[in-house]
Amino acid sequence: MKYFETKFLEEADEFISGLNQKTIKKIFYNIDLAENTNDLKLFKKLQNEIWEFRTKFAGIQIRLLAFWDKSDKVETLVIATHGFIKKVDKVPPNEIDRAVRLRDKYFNNPQKK
Repeated sequence: MKYFETKFLEEADEFISGLNQKTIKKIFYNIDLAENTNDLKLFKKLQNEIWEFRTKFAGIQIRLLAFWDKSDKVETLVIATHGFIKKVDKVPPNEIDRAVRLRDKYFNNPQKK
């Protein structure tokens, strides 16, 4: 059973497409696993409405920030806003702010689907 489906905003797509193929495969593997298992090591709440997909590959910490869209009663979507390579222990506040801005923009756009 799938717990949710993941969609990617343009910034998340651009970030992922800039990575090498093996890294991209690992990210999608982890997202698929998170969708099917709801594993908190792979998909974790950061604060309020912002969550993170967590991938560690080849010694690099990769994060894709995301939020839930439950406005469609049929399916629960997780929208990945953007990604970054994590260099410090905590997720930088500016990355969380960016995810919040992208989330607000998404919900204020009537053509979001």
